[in-house]
Amino acid sequence: MARAKKKTKRSASRAKANSAIDELRKKIDQLDANLIGLFNDRARIVQEIGQLKRGADVPVYSPDREYEVLQRISRLNKGPLPKHTLQAIYRELMSGSFALEKPLRIGYLGPAGTFSHLAAMRKFGASVDYEPLSDIEAIFEEVARKRCDLGIVPIENTLGGGVIDTLDCFTHFHGHVCAEVLLEIHHSLLANCSADKIKTIYSRPEAFAQCREWLSSRYRNVDLVPVASSARAAQMVAKSRTAAALGSTLAAEVHGLRVLAEHVEDKPNNLTRFLVLSNTPAKRTGNDRTALMFTTRHKSGALVDALNVLAKHEVNLSSIDSRPTRRRNWAYYFFVEAEGHIEDDRLAGAVDEIKTHCGELHVLGSFPRATEPV
Repeated sequence: MARAKKKTKRSASRAKANSAIDELRKKIDQLDANLIGLFNDRARIVQEIGQLKRGADVPVYSPDREYEVLQRISRLNKGPLPKHTLQAIYRELMSGSFALEKPLRIGYLGPAGTFSHLAAMRKFGASVDYEPLSDIEAIFEEVARKRCDLGIVPIENTLGGGVIDTLDCFTHFHGHVCAEVLLEIHHSLLANCSADKIKTIYSRPEAFAQCREWLSSRYRNVDLVPVASSARAAQMVAKSRTAAALGSTLAAEVHGLRVLAEHVEDKPNNLTRFLVLSNTPAKRTGNDRTALMFTTRHKSGALVDALNVLAKHEVNLSSIDSRPTRRRNWAYYFFVEAEGHIEDDRLAGAVDEIKTHCGELHVLGSFPRATEPV
């Protein structure tokens, strides 16, 4: 009898909760209807802006405006939604806006499912066109020839350092860097077989290096085969019953694989930074970086003299790297990223003065700083 009373009480409580939930869901449905109306009101204004841009030959993608919008919604947000959620929503809204103004074509290092692809999608959303390209030089080429509106290239990784192919391309392609993207690199084990059936794992050598301890503890006797990209690895194992790949969850989605294990990297704070290439410079936001590339004159202490100029003008450097010029032995291009925009008086003055110590100097672009991963 007591058990029956408890069951009746639980049923009444459940019915009361379900009734309250139904009422709250009706409120959500009404709010959704209001939001859709507001989103489309916004979209109609975007269409007007698009017409004005086309008439004045103004670029569709404006990094400074993107930065301004995302910063403003973060300031306006009072919770309980985290700002990352709102930023993701607004990135998709901006992606839809691009499609209404003029569909953007974004070049990235293919094939589909690479971390470059993932970074591009996180940055530009689902409403633009993506073009997988065979190598980093092809991305520079397609942007330079205006067959792609924008290109996204990896520039450095927190574990592996600078990306040589990208640095080398800057020595003969002089477009504009207009934005940067930070992406957390999380490797997953992808396969269409069970974990105990795996005899071979494919991926990039860098992925094996970043997952060495995890692989050693679980797959010590499995063959590790390096390939050109983690997405290529996913392609290769899609029809195998004894092979797996280390790659992104996007690669699993693209190539129809199961995710057997996520976040298998040894160090969880692994980030790759990407640069966005354009034929149009980015405007100042007040929180910018500027990428410079230069050679020094053939004299003792020339590099120190150049760096001292930056120090004298109180210009802080966030990175410095070098690559051989390939024109003369022991001659190098130096790549530096300085805090500030090239239109800032302090940085502009430093760049003017530093030219006296340089054989050549190129401003690769000023761009809004990425303060957190997408």
